[in-house]
Amino acid sequence: MSLPVHLVPELSGIAVGDEVTVDGDEAHHAVAVRRLRVGERVVLTDGRGVAVTGAVASTGKRVFVVGVDEVAHSEPPAPAVTVVQALPKGERGELAVEVLTEVGAARIVPWAASRSVAVWKGERAEKSLAKWRATAREAAKQARRSWFPEVGPLATTAEVVDLIGAAATAVVLHEDGGARLGDIDVHETGGLLLVVGPEGGLDPAEIEAFETAGAVTVRLGAEVLRTSTAGLAAVSALLARTPRWR
Repeated sequence: MSLPVHLVPELSGIAVGDEVTVDGDEAHHAVAVRRLRVGERVVLTDGRGVAVTGAVASTGKRVFVVGVDEVAHSEPPAPAVTVVQALPKGERGELAVEVLTEVGAARIVPWAASRSVAVWKGERAEKSLAKWRATAREAAKQARRSWFPEVGPLATTAEVVDLIGAAATAVVLHEDGGARLGDIDVHETGGLLLVVGPEGGLDPAEIEAFETAGAVTVRLGAEVLRTSTAGLAAVSALLARTPRWR
């Protein structure tokens, strides 16, 4: 059984034999909710490639201390996957973030597509982005990731065009796409970018702008997936053709 993972702000310079103190909300959830006990082994990570393993030496109301007996450093998985996710309605946005984190996305970019039903403005935008980031954080711990995904600020279509231009491979999911996902040549050493449209579909002007920037418009198959799960299916299919999943 995999050990539970907890996120800490900093692990640079930590060596075997050191002790790491975990406090705040992370410690409160572990001690008060999950009933963490002295002697239980856990993994601590900074979400930036460093993970330490050790036994809990002590616990308090909002704190616990871990004695480090193993330190691991990992490189970011390559190719790095960025998913531009059009805003879904309701809680489907958090679902999309959760599954994209579990499947290994390095970056998730919320996108205000022209046909998105959901609208992020003002205080709602701040709260929604905070929910996406919290969802990614918890999903990364559940997936035992050493590198946590970045959830960027809400992007405009023009900003998505810029992201496409900078990517080694850029794919846009569209039910009328002219190519099949299996035909895409994935560059193993460059970044992979995937654009997932909203429930209402992509606007023709968006498709034109993305293709002009260098993206390939593809269809997954005969079935039409929801925007909250299409990214999971596409990223899985693409990663299966890279060293990450071979």
